[in-house]
Amino acid sequence: MKTKMRLQKLTAAAFFLALAYVLPFFTGQIPQIGSMLCPMHIPVLLCGFFCGWQWGLLVGFIAPLFRSVTLGMPPLFPTALCMAFELAAYGALSGLLYKALPKSKLNIYVSLLAAMAGGRIVWGIAMLFFMGISGGTFTYAAFIAGAFTNAVPGIIVQIVLIPILVMALDKKSLVTAAA
Repeated sequence: MKTKMRLQKLTAAAFFLALAYVLPFFTGQIPQIGSMLCPMHIPVLLCGFFCGWQWGLLVGFIAPLFRSVTLGMPPLFPTALCMAFELAAYGALSGLLYKALPKSKLNIYVSLLAAMAGGRIVWGIAMLFFMGISGGTFTYAAFIAGAFTNAVPGIIVQIVLIPILVMALDKKSLVTAAA
């Protein structure tokens, strides 16, 4: 039984990684807000909810680096590297909190919002570190713009879409493997 569950999580994690790879192609067709929709964030957060923190962390770390190496977008340094830490935090935190908290609609939102906040903080720390070692600067204003102001459309989509998907799939017992 454990082998079957591991295989299901591996398969689901591969699916979420593939989604993180292809979703930016679709949102990129909307030039005004395409990148602001944060398309890689959604599959990584869902991976944490559905597959658990370990898979969420792994998929989150790999997704931006894989896209950068194969497609050149996002640029590897510092963007993809910092995104790797940010998305790893999203996947890990959404999985950890969803498993630790009692199952309720409210706690889906609590897990999601905490993961989103934690991931953005990790991104800010990574940007500060990598910009510092490369001789650049990363200001508080740049953090607020990058983590929140420019990401408002993506934040809204995540807050609306992810809980709906988690609740719908939880009712079909597809999420219980991560619980």
